[in-house]
Amino acid sequence: EHLEVLITADKLNMEKKVILVTGGSGLVGKGIQSVISSDKREDEEWIFLSSKDANLLSKEETFAVFEKYKPTHVIHLAALVGGLYAIMGKNCDFFRKNMKMNDNILEASHKTKVKKLVSCLSSSIFPHKTSYPIDETMVHDGPPHPSFFGYGYAKRMVDVLNKAYNEEYGCLFTSVLPCNIFGPHDNFNPLQSQVIPGLISKAYEAKKNGTAFEIWGTGAAQRQFIYSLDLAKLFIWAVRSYQEIEPIIFASDLEDEVSIKDVAMMILEAFEFKGEVKFLTDKGDGPLKKTASNAKLRKYLPQFQFTPTREAVRETVEWYVKNYDSARK
Repeated sequence: EHLEVLITADKLNMEKKVILVTGGSGLVGKGIQSVISSDKREDEEWIFLSSKDANLLSKEETFAVFEKYKPTHVIHLAALVGGLYAIMGKNCDFFRKNMKMNDNILEASHKTKVKKLVSCLSSSIFPHKTSYPIDETMVHDGPPHPSFFGYGYAKRMVDVLNKAYNEEYGCLFTSVLPCNIFGPHDNFNPLQSQVIPGLISKAYEAKKNGTAFEIWGTGAAQRQFIYSLDLAKLFIWAVRSYQEIEPIIFASDLEDEVSIKDVAMMILEAFEFKGEVKFLTDKGDGPLKKTASNAKLRKYLPQFQFTPTREAVRETVEWYVKNYDSARK
């Protein structure tokens, strides 16, 4: 009985974490919501922000939302994003808006004494000319790809600021670098989206309209993909346990790399598509490889199991078909 009283007192002493997630209604935010619903901890309160709650480009609104929720921990997912075709030609816009948003979040986290901030970076920050597999130490070894240098540099500056805030103020601000993310709640607009949601949208329309399914390029480019629910589990681990300032790559194992053609076939298989498939070889393939090493992640989590790509693609297709009317497209 005495022990029970002690345990209760101990629970009261457990410091309550208030974990604020920016971009909480997006692809990764929804993934974290989904995983947290079955991994609730008594000492954690999770708050998922969407753009309706605050315009993070405004310093006043950002500080007001931090004042309102008083987070002890922050996962920063919000960004102005887009696929290659959405970003091209808008480097100034993408640089300035992402810089502004990130500066607001980092400064608000510092001023309100947030204990840990985990920001989401992007593989677009990697140097355009590099050797593969690329790892966390190589991020600043040359300029990002010229097509999206504005976004690439803005995201890189988060890592620079994390180190500066730590050095000057002792803040525990860190970042994670996921490979190509996909899953339910993605943006499926073919002009704005990444590879998998764009192909899912095209396959849906081709099947519905009885038209050919078109793949831009030869489909030979190899990519690492990560399912949003797997990434969500890794983000939750990072906010609870990862203590380094240096970024960590969240990518599947090297042998799980798949070609665009293979992933397109997995999508068609999930749709049971029997129509014509066309490769538009006059369109570019982009880099043929962008392999990232997950050796650091494996050092921390050697047992972590990634969802096989085929299974994750099938689940994403099923979600899109079921939620077609409300999906972003």
